[in-house]
Amino acid sequence: MAGTTSVGGTPVSSNLFRTKSVEQSIQDTEEPEYALKKALSTLDLTVFGVGVVIGTGIFVLTGKIAKETAGPAVALAFVVAGVVCGLAALCYAEFASTVPVAGSAYTFSYATLGELPAWIIGWDLILELALGCAVVAVGWSGYIRSLMDTAGLSMPQALSGTHNGVFGFDVLACLLVIILTGILVVGVKLSSRVTAIVVAVKVTVVLLVIVVGAFFITGSNYHPFIPPAQHGEGGTGVSAPLIELMFGFNPGAFGVMGIFTGAAVVFFAFIGFDIVATTAEETLNPQRDVPRGILGSLFICTVLYVAVSIVVTGMQKYTELSTDAPLADAFKSVGHPFWAGLISFGAAVGLTSVCMILLLGQSRVFFAMSRDGLLPMFFSHVHPKFGTPYRSTILLGGIVAIVAGFTSIDVLAELVNIGTLFAFVMVAVGVVILRRKRPDLPRSFRTPLVPLIPALSVLASFWLMLNLPAETWIRFAIWMAVGVVVYFTYSSRSSRLRQFRDAR
Repeated sequence: MAGTTSVGGTPVSSNLFRTKSVEQSIQDTEEPEYALKKALSTLDLTVFGVGVVIGTGIFVLTGKIAKETAGPAVALAFVVAGVVCGLAALCYAEFASTVPVAGSAYTFSYATLGELPAWIIGWDLILELALGCAVVAVGWSGYIRSLMDTAGLSMPQALSGTHNGVFGFDVLACLLVIILTGILVVGVKLSSRVTAIVVAVKVTVVLLVIVVGAFFITGSNYHPFIPPAQHGEGGTGVSAPLIELMFGFNPGAFGVMGIFTGAAVVFFAFIGFDIVATTAEETLNPQRDVPRGILGSLFICTVLYVAVSIVVTGMQKYTELSTDAPLADAFKSVGHPFWAGLISFGAAVGLTSVCMILLLGQSRVFFAMSRDGLLPMFFSHVHPKFGTPYRSTILLGGIVAIVAGFTSIDVLAELVNIGTLFAFVMVAVGVVILRRKRPDLPRSFRTPLVPLIPALSVLASFWLMLNLPAETWIRFAIWMAVGVVVYFTYSSRSSRLRQFRDAR
């Protein structure tokens, strides 16, 4: 039996679920060779959160969900998604203030659930953030090429990526990732300043959409606010939602259920606020600033999403909205192409910050796993001058740059981040476990109504996971299987925690 098999005199089950104490995690951050430089404030963290969340979601998903799923009630879908994220954010805020260490959900799981669950979370986050960054970089490249075409300039096909079966290398996407990688190597404070400028431009454009668009609202476009329910035909095979394959449940579109179906999609427009937690170790006062950054950025983004969706569905009938560029096309429909061009510019600028912060979060998770010995410790050394994990940043930035260069724009689909939802579940469970195992730990922020709030977070996240296509679950399972092989062949043997316990 697995429980009786021993490795070095220690049961395998003990090795798999050995936990790293909060004190030990914090102590590791004080070793000069592996210590990240503290430079971030509440404002910096809030800017990071807004910078990564507001991206293509606000410029694209608004029209898509309004036209296909919820009608003008897409605003309520954003509210529902914001509440689900808020439940997870409350759990993240307690953990980040209690364990102010780089790595986010990976580090939190290591302290509560054990090494193998932590490895699974970290392995998953690396893939999700890398893929997300590559996809965003290609999207950014598309916006830039569109603006260049408007100005009478054009990129050669060979340097514009693969389109319609014609091979090409997306040089713009690749260069963007390389430049952002260099900025991240130089320092997290510089990264925050660049992000602050980009976010200021992006939020200004969004506010202009809200203010200017409000003058073109037609009340009749809101009727019916919740369109009558339509029974969906359902998906087929692995393209169907898992819940449909398991239970035959197909919520269809519109009506009250259409709001919740839409929420399962627009939820992914919020993904990214949890990256704020990955910077806890680089924050001047993490116990105070990280919870404020997480909750503040999520609140701001929810308000902006709801306001934009109300304006856009008021400007143009939901049945006529574009699914590719709804905000820009809504202004074209009322005879104002200038604002449409400005929105396209804002979308391109916005994607820059999304790309940078995804790279930032990915490198911090990789760094934390490397420092624990689960990945080669060569990548856990920080730069002697800049205090950044430059080796992991350069490695991952190079890989993402290559992937972005060769990613076909034709295969870009909605990035359904099952890994992030899985991380939400693990963090919520971890909050309850740590409360019971270590009630003595100082907590500057406490999740209210424990275990009710974590339980609701788990149920809400799992419900959204069930609404994802079965093929997404298959890809997730394959990546996790590869991760388990890597863990047992390398990580488990190289773990610093294992070496420390074996030496005692």
